This record gives sequence, structure tokens and C-alpha cells, in this order.
Amino acid sequence: MLIDSHCHLDFNDFEDDFADILSRARENGVTAMLNAGNNIGELNNQLKISEKYPFIYTAVGVHPHNAAEYPEIKAADFIEKSAHKKVVGIGECGLDYYYDYSPKNIQQKVFIEQIKAAQQTGLPLIVHTRDADDDTISILGDYYKKAPFSGEIHCFSTSKKLADFALSIGFYISASGIITFNRSADLRDIFKEIPTDRLLIETDSPFLAPIPLRGRRNEPSFIIHTAEKLAQLKELPFDKLAQITSDNFYRLFRKASDKGRYEY
Repeated sequence: MLIDSHCHLDFNDFEDDFADILSRARENGVTAMLNAGNNIGELNNQLKISEKYPFIYTAVGVHPHNAAEYPEIKAADFIEKSAHKKVVGIGECGLDYYYDYSPKNIQQKVFIEQIKAAQQTGLPLIVHTRDADDDTISILGDYYKKAPFSGEIHCFSTSKKLADFALSIGFYISASGIITFNRSADLRDIFKEIPTDRLLIETDSPFLAPIPLRGRRNEPSFIIHTAEKLAQLKELPFDKLAQITSDNFYRLFRKASDKGRYEY
């Protein structure tokens, strides 16, 4: 069994062949998926999917790209939305200084409110960070000292410094298709050292399709290629790696129920 711990199934990329996407996921051993939040204003669309399919969970969040749309948002806004039984996490949220679609100070403010929501709800935080390691570490570290919270660095593709910090506060680290890319030797070296009990896998679909499917629209069934590469890096049988990362998912996202995994 495999779990796609981060995808965006409510995006328009999937509206024409959604049933086929789920069928292919099942054929490739995907038993559950987490439809990550991107824009809190789209949460109702996410929940329509999660309410229809028991094996699809969701998270509520504001991506750093969209932070400028919500400069006054508060932790209470995320807390209210997280009461739904299928909302199992807060995010994705964080900092993205590569594109800088939202001002850095607004990104930080919105990120902090979501950290507070994770602290108050006990739901794990799903962190996106790009070209912002130092600020990500500083903000997470400052708030973790005030009140510990759980979480993950999703689609990890950055420095050993961030990986070590994330592990030091009990976070999980998620591998995406990036680990299969030719240019990602340094990233693969980092994943070799990450403890197996802190690993997750994801597609981040529709983005970042893995080799040998790079350049295509990504989808949950493609996670098998990322899992194969990660199993190779960790020198584990594929089935063992799949079991470990699935168990890790349910350990982190405690509100998710594994009872829905096979109800396709």
C-alpha cells in the first residue's frame, strides 16, 4: 500500500478524468491521499471531494503564494475550518522567496497564524519552504519553544541544515518526484540519512512528475516511481518502504482513519 501524503486533487487539471485518476491510483496500490490546502477560500471544493471519497483527506491552509489575499487572517479562521472531520492538517503554508508572489512580511504573518492554529488544534502543520530556509527555521523554532506542535516539511528539496532542524523538533520529511531527477544527487544523499520513521512520500500533483514521466501532468498513481527510488536509497524492499511511509502518515495525521483506505 502507498499513501500520497500531498496532492491537489481539487485543481482544474483533474476535472476531466477524475474517475480515471482514482482508478489508476488504486491499480498502483495507492490506498489514501491527502488533498492539501492551497487557498482557504477553496476549502469547500476540497471538502466535496473528501466527503465523497472516504480515502481522500484534506487540509486547510493558505499557500505563501496566496498570502497577500489574506493579510488579516487569524489562527481562529483555520481553527474553525479544521473542525470538519475530514480536515486532518493545517496547510500547506510557509515561505516561498523564490517566486515572491506575496510580500515576505505578509508570508511570514500568515505562516505564523497557521502555526498558532496547529498549536491550538493539535493538527500537524504542512510546511512549504523555498529559498527561505533561515526564516523558516527561525519562525518554526521560535514558536516551537512557546508550544510544541507536530508537522512535516512537504516536498523537501533543500538543505541538510533544514532537514536536521526539522528532525530535531520531531517533524517528518516528505519525498516527492524531485528525488528521481538527474540533478538531485545531493538531495538523494540527504534522504539516505533521514530516519525511516520520519519519512513520507507524495506527488504534489499535478506538479513534479517523477522520472520516467517527467514533463507530464502528475497524478497520485505516479507515486510508485518515487517510492521505488526512495526504497532504493534506503536499501529496503519496496513493500517494506510502502508500509513504513503509510504507517508514518497515520502516526502524523492522527485524525485520519485508515478504515477508509480500501473503500474505492
